[in-house]
Amino acid sequence: MVYAWHTASKLHSCREALNVQIAYQGEPGAYSEAAAEQFRPSADRLPCASFQEVFHSVEAGDAVFGVIPIENSIGGTIHGNYDLLLEHELSIVGESQLQIVHNLLAYPGAKIEEIRQVYSHTQGLAQCERFLRSMPDRKVVATYDTAGSAKMIRDQKLRDTAAIASERAAEVFGLSILEKSIQDFSHNLTRFLLVASATEPIETADKTTVVFSVPNKAGALFKALSVFALRDIDLLKLESRPIRGKPWEYLFYVDLGMNCNEVTGVRALSHLNEFASSVRTLGTYPSWKEPSSEKTKPKDSQPRPSA
Repeated sequence: MVYAWHTASKLHSCREALNVQIAYQGEPGAYSEAAAEQFRPSADRLPCASFQEVFHSVEAGDAVFGVIPIENSIGGTIHGNYDLLLEHELSIVGESQLQIVHNLLAYPGAKIEEIRQVYSHTQGLAQCERFLRSMPDRKVVATYDTAGSAKMIRDQKLRDTAAIASERAAEVFGLSILEKSIQDFSHNLTRFLLVASATEPIETADKTTVVFSVPNKAGALFKALSVFALRDIDLLKLESRPIRGKPWEYLFYVDLGMNCNEVTGVRALSHLNEFASSVRTLGTYPSWKEPSSEKTKPKDSQPRPSA
């Protein structure tokens, strides 16, 4: 698993003196924990039962940052987390991509022919559909977490149940790996967002996430999006979500290749307000970059990461 968080040094230095705690959803061994650990290995990690609890933990000051998955290259968007970004007042301050490798875990000594049911998070199940079709007589059960599924097997000593989870989850809960790398595609990536309470602008930001709505009339969305095309601003992602309580009306979430605090970004959002019924900026942050060749150098030759 190789990836890197990109946030401004100012964001880190303002919290350098703190005992930084990062909230994530799931049990130890969850992929979100791996994302939190890679962001700051020395940070304390706060497991949460739900994504909602991650947001609450940051808002309450129990954690400085929260890590949430937002989309997977196989399973698609985690829609509920878009809704949570809107419901809460936290800002997106960073992003990352994580290579996801799923394994079939079981109680020590259990054999694959003894397995009668498979536990995992819905995303884990969706990312391993082909493998699961090769086990047609097994019951598939959706749970709250990949690593949590491993914990359930350990705690309840379920010899007839397997879990789809990470290799680290197998280590944490003392399970055996029956099959390795069972995801449908080898390039199985999940994008994570780092959220925090409102911060000062990040100088290295080059990506902005905005949510807006438009009147339900012909050409409204075209006009709204044209404000970015006119300024050669790259539209990186467009996602629609229903507005709760207003059937067949939608919010549009967009990822844009711009810094909303620079002149072009300020003008684009001002122009958007002319066509949109509502506009909210969810965060301006540094986009994820592929690891440079520096990552392949011996450890003693690598530059020190930002504190």
